[in-house]
Amino acid sequence: MQHRSPAAATASSGPVAAAASAAMAAPGVGGVEPAVTLDQVPRWSDPDQRLYAPSSSSAAAAGGVEAGEGGGSEPAASAFLSFSDPLTGDDGGGVSAGDRGGASRFPVDHEINSRIYLWRGHPWNLEVDAVVNSTNESLDESHSSPGLHAAAGSGLAEECSTLGGCRTGMAKMTNAYDLPARKVIHTVGPKYAVKYHTAAENALSHCYRSCLELLIENGLESIAMGCIYTEAKNYPREPAAHVAIRTVRRFLEKQKGKIAGVVFCTVSSSDTEIYKRLLPLYFPRDRQEEEIAVSKLPADVGDENGETVIDERKIRIRPLPAGATDRAATTAPIDLPFDSGLASKRSSFKLDSYLDPSFMSLIKDPDLRRKEQWEKSAQAQKGFNYAKLLGYGDLACPSLSAAEEYSLHSRYLAKANSLNLSEIAEMKIIYRGGVDSEGRPVMVVVGAHFLLRCLDLERFVLHVVKEFEPLIQKPYSIVYFHSAASLQPQPDLGFMKRLQQILGRKHQRNLHAIYVLHPTLGLRTAILAMQMFVDGEVWKKVVYVDRLVHLFRYVPREQLTIPDFVFQHDLEVNGGRGLIVDPRTKHIYQRPSG
Repeated sequence: MQHRSPAAATASSGPVAAAASAAMAAPGVGGVEPAVTLDQVPRWSDPDQRLYAPSSSSAAAAGGVEAGEGGGSEPAASAFLSFSDPLTGDDGGGVSAGDRGGASRFPVDHEINSRIYLWRGHPWNLEVDAVVNSTNESLDESHSSPGLHAAAGSGLAEECSTLGGCRTGMAKMTNAYDLPARKVIHTVGPKYAVKYHTAAENALSHCYRSCLELLIENGLESIAMGCIYTEAKNYPREPAAHVAIRTVRRFLEKQKGKIAGVVFCTVSSSDTEIYKRLLPLYFPRDRQEEEIAVSKLPADVGDENGETVIDERKIRIRPLPAGATDRAATTAPIDLPFDSGLASKRSSFKLDSYLDPSFMSLIKDPDLRRKEQWEKSAQAQKGFNYAKLLGYGDLACPSLSAAEEYSLHSRYLAKANSLNLSEIAEMKIIYRGGVDSEGRPVMVVVGAHFLLRCLDLERFVLHVVKEFEPLIQKPYSIVYFHSAASLQPQPDLGFMKRLQQILGRKHQRNLHAIYVLHPTLGLRTAILAMQMFVDGEVWKKVVYVDRLVHLFRYVPREQLTIPDFVFQHDLEVNGGRGLIVDPRTKHIYQRPSG
């Protein structure tokens, strides 16, 4: 990201430069527009951004001068910057100091102000790290922000189709393709209804937070965002702007060291006017603006994250009365800390059936949840270093929640269904079998066919997800032929852990057993390591089978397509004890005794 030099700041601070910037970022999206770097965008803390409203005569004179300089009927440069100042207008001039009382909830912070920009136009021609696309749950091109896909090219829609959608209030990132930006962050704004005002307000706030969090997680520093689905989902524009600005302000108060620029983009004069009126309330640039903003701010500006909190909706846990007639104990709710004492009370009063832990977690501070995830990741990385030293691979990837695993699986499945993976299928590493002795469908895995040196692992994982999808919806079994596979390089445990996360928890829950034929000592050791380091629930379902004839106790012979070398390996390992194989038909007979 480019930082602003003093010379550039001076050059862009005058009215003519502002007019030029406005012209470059005109809302029209039909033609190709030149890329605009961040140091060409008006910064909120710049002197020319101050809105001391001129008199109508002086404004008219200024407009006449600029029209003369332009040599045409272009609007005056002041048209972009001369909206009435909310801090000096008629509605605020009569407020007395006594009426303003109280400390400012958004004090002057020059470091934060230097990171805020206001841009008239679409973000698509801005050269920033990320731009925000306001879209719907399906990430459809037709519901995306106007002009984005036309500017980015067809590759953006293709990548969006592999993401598996996006939930309201959340965000997902893709490449930016033909845009000057590096990435596109897609987010889904809420539908608005008056009766659900608070829910919509907090969902919209979470949209902006999710975009900023995703920016930081990917090591990016600058972002340009337009109004996230306001009128398109019936959200009033001015209340939506309040949510956007205050959420960004609260986020920067905690993360300003990681973000270099946030550009608010407006594509209409009404939006520009709204942001010009509201920005001084949340980003005051001097003591005067701060003092007057005290009387201008809404009564409810949310919590430390900018989200609305309703006391009546806080989850409170009441101690149960000592007796059936003792009603006094239930008159006052008691806020209990989440500690071991609460755990014991929940256990003794059997509250587990009434308090869903996943729902209770929603009341946690978003930054606290994010911090806990980072700590888990760091702890996992520290704890599994010794596994890597033992040659089991890097097991440091953090654990995923059920929702995260579902999203990950959905993305891989969507991409797998959109690709031709026939070259992977032809390798016969995995393929469908029949059913086991109890009627469960079987997936066959052939270890010796897993040629690691000539296999595209990413495409292999996509093939696995696609093949397993019909099976994991109900109980199923896996048959793994390890016959002669010890001669081939095998994937490490880090890969196996990631594959298991991609398949998701439904795969873990519905898996009945993994029948491993011809296990070696090295494989048994690796599976023990997977029980310890990856997932004991899954890998304790392994059933070791030393002979083919024993495997047929679990899966009938006619239900399996078995490679020829597996029969040969079985004869070599077991010396033909207990069975005879017809080399022509590959039919197996019990060896007669005597």
